[in-house]
Amino acid sequence: MKTFIIIGAINAFLSVALGAFGAHGLEGKVEPKYLEIWKTGVQYQMFHALGLILVGILMGQIPASSFLNWSGWLMLIGIILFSGSLYVLTVTQIGILGAITPFGGVAFLAGWVLLVLAVMKM
Repeated sequence: MKTFIIIGAINAFLSVALGAFGAHGLEGKVEPKYLEIWKTGVQYQMFHALGLILVGILMGQIPASSFLNWSGWLMLIGIILFSGSLYVLTVTQIGILGAITPFGGVAFLAGWVLLVLAVMKM
């Protein structure tokens, strides 16, 4: 329970820090197109940081669930693959890195589906 709340809070902190860095540190240094890509990474990181916190809270409320556990891990994997690839793409502008992003998106989707299944199973 505490693990996902802590991981979520750390990712929420990082999302705010990376958002500020993008707004102040990257502005004028990367093309506006890449700044938008960075912002997308920040937004999805924050959404899923909150999702991780929700998973942690639910773990304290319902019986142990592998669906809920996997939901949290898939959200974290999604943050790393989706948001991480967008951050690296923005800084390096190596287009092939965009091929990693959809794997993170699939992890996000699977994480949310498992969250729904866990709650339905209650």
